[in-house]
Amino acid sequence: MKSYFTSVTLLCLATGAAHAGALDRTGQSVDVLFETGRYAEFSFATVSPDLSGNTVSALPNGTGSGDISPSYFQFSAAYKADLNDTWSYALILDEPFKADVNYNLGTGYFASGSLAEFQSYALTGLLQYNMPTGFSVYGGLRLQSVEASATIPFVSLYNVTADRDYGVGYVAGVAYERPDIALRVSLTYNSEVSHSNDTVETSAALGGPNSSVTEFETPQSVNLAFQTGIAADTLLFGGVRWVDWSDFALTPANYQVLTSGGSLLSYQDDVYTYTLGVGRRLNDTWSVAATLGYEETNGSFFTNLGPSDGQESIGLAAIYTKGKMKITTGIRYVRIGDTVTRVGAIAPAARFDGNDAVAIGFKVGYNF
Repeated sequence: MKSYFTSVTLLCLATGAAHAGALDRTGQSVDVLFETGRYAEFSFATVSPDLSGNTVSALPNGTGSGDISPSYFQFSAAYKADLNDTWSYALILDEPFKADVNYNLGTGYFASGSLAEFQSYALTGLLQYNMPTGFSVYGGLRLQSVEASATIPFVSLYNVTADRDYGVGYVAGVAYERPDIALRVSLTYNSEVSHSNDTVETSAALGGPNSSVTEFETPQSVNLAFQTGIAADTLLFGGVRWVDWSDFALTPANYQVLTSGGSLLSYQDDVYTYTLGVGRRLNDTWSVAATLGYEETNGSFFTNLGPSDGQESIGLAAIYTKGKMKITTGIRYVRIGDTVTRVGAIAPAARFDGNDAVAIGFKVGYNF
């Protein structure tokens, strides 16, 4: 049963990461380590959020922002192989953290014309030691690159570009497997990754271009994942992910001065994301799965470059197996949590509610 469901659970969890946990986009899964033999996969997803808000408080009351979150595309690839009966390794390429915000011109909204983009890529190398007892330990290094840019007219015509920077983190984990009942439990720690981005800022108040270095860390996280057979050809799976977002702050030097200590992007609370699903093998060719996802709402004020707080989701996936090839498709509907934002001392400044997203994923896996 393991060979049928690893791809299903991976795709369900990947599409579930759409618009979850601040900048979180992939969930940083290491499940490819548990594929059988030598294996390669390529995953693609398109995500279509609908995210809009209305001003409140002292700002022009009721002015709508329009949809501020463009549709986006993301990909990942992975390769796993056994060195012998004891040692395995894997390489994973993904986009772990990402954001794209665009406040359209002409809406009358106070943030009209604001743009922001945060882009990351990561290459992770993992080595796994498999014990005869069913336990395994694994770990490795993650090379990550990050770049960002933003234009915020309502803050003194502010503009910033942070050039691409590379940082290194690490991964460590432990797992237990019992193949006769398709049982697997894994616990994975992802370290923070430090970045020092060369930054250029301009604004009406401070002029420019002004050069500096912006230092920040993408957050540490812990993933607890499980799966177990509950009946013939039926699998229960899920997990919990904790991300240390309360320790994340992107604070360019000039922006800090213009906003009296504010950050371009930051979060007050950590994020916990829960997923539960069930998979069913229909025959030797087809398997299906369904998932539910929940991310708690913290109730904090958010910046206008990241106005979402928690989520609820439901997803469906199907896998077609032909020889050594597996083709998996999945779709997930996400109800984005309601939140309010602040602008300087004005809080709440805007209210974002009734928003959602649809993610569609596609993956091809092949056993050599």
